[in-house]
Amino acid sequence: MDLNNKIMVITGASSGIGMATARRLDRAGVKFVLNARSKGKLEALAAELGSAVCVTGDMIEPETPQKILDMAFSEFGRVDILFNNAGVMHIGGIDEVDIETLCQMVRLNFESVVRMSYLVLRHMKRQGSGFLINSSSLAGLKAFPEIGAYNGTKFAVEAFTDALRMELAGTGVKVTAIEPGRTKTELFSHWPEEKQFKPENGLIEADDIARCIEFILEQPQEVLIPRLLVVPARQER
Repeated sequence: MDLNNKIMVITGASSGIGMATARRLDRAGVKFVLNARSKGKLEALAAELGSAVCVTGDMIEPETPQKILDMAFSEFGRVDILFNNAGVMHIGGIDEVDIETLCQMVRLNFESVVRMSYLVLRHMKRQGSGFLINSSSLAGLKAFPEIGAYNGTKFAVEAFTDALRMELAGTGVKVTAIEPGRTKTELFSHWPEEKQFKPENGLIEADDIARCIEFILEQPQEVLIPRLLVVPARQER
């Protein structure tokens, strides 16, 4: 895909992988519809980019995906790329976690992906082109203690993404899952200090993932990378 002048929606764009992806793809000429809850951070990022509009809102709210789509079509007339990136990660054993907090995580990490995907994919199918990237994780491929609910959301994203890939084969619309390992983002910032990932045990930068997303998007139309696992070279598990 030639990225110049393509219209890309990024959810969870105000930090981490979403922000890094916007900054990297801006250099390739991409135009953006950015979403996050933090209006200040979102507008600061948009000011850095060549062409970007913002939709502040929580992806847990059912009306937010439609607001994003309305903005995209109002400003640009189409959507070429959707990056379902918004997500959270809560940690704790089954006797420690708050069930309502976990249910909110399920809604953000999976339900919002489904809602946003179905809205945008209808338009992409009519266009006969488009690219959907869903943010998964190494935790979508294997389970880890104390993040079982997070594992569940990412396993669900994996299954949903692969089902869409098969359903959309031959339509001109491509779907992939990006699967980061330990990455320096705000995803872990609320964890207790003793459970934080340490740089000496292997961490990669958000821009490392953004570079991989650019690689996925730039493949010829007849080539699809359905999933890409990216981990630190020093990550043991």
